[in-house]
Amino acid sequence: MPDMRKAAKEPAASVVFIVDDDISMREALTDLFRSMKFDAEAFESTSAFLEKADLSRPGCLLLDVQLPGVSGLDFQVELERIGNQMPIVFMTGFGDIPMSVRAMKAGAVDFLTKPFEEQDILDAVATAMERDAVRRQESAQSAAVASLAARLTPREREVMDAVVRGLMNKQIAFELGISEVTVKLHRGNVMRKMEVRSVADLVRKAEILGDRHRPTVS
Repeated sequence: MPDMRKAAKEPAASVVFIVDDDISMREALTDLFRSMKFDAEAFESTSAFLEKADLSRPGCLLLDVQLPGVSGLDFQVELERIGNQMPIVFMTGFGDIPMSVRAMKAGAVDFLTKPFEEQDILDAVATAMERDAVRRQESAQSAAVASLAARLTPREREVMDAVVRGLMNKQIAFELGISEVTVKLHRGNVMRKMEVRSVADLVRKAEILGDRHRPTVS
């Protein structure tokens, strides 16, 4: 009997989501990616995709630009609005330069004009998958560090910030109006709770915390 606890911990396999109103294109792309051992799911519209797809799964989205209802470019904006950062590869039979520039500036991985070579779409998806894996790894790392920082008391957070700025214990004591012995106690707690062994490690984790709360520049 399989160990269900172990199975539950296994991460979901990456998937190529395909959104195109052309059934022949959906079938061709699905067959292509499954022949390359990718998990692939195809949808005829953005509404069907939102209704049926598991957006939490790792992977990427192959998105046609010309779709009934919401266009692919407008759907890219909608995904950003709802906080979904899945990498997108656009496909179109009627692309132009302004359209491709808009898509790429909004974060698209690639913008391919139909008919495209199989290798071009495979390369684009490989790049998108890699981008998604890196994003998820960074997000997990950021969440882990934030979880550690949440264990700090307000005073310990002040001491950590001062240590990261390069202040010595005596300087921290003067700045915070506490004794140097108290600073040492707080500093020890910070190192333990943040699970670091050196100031350099603490600085790296503080930088991750800073990146987590830094606004994205478009």
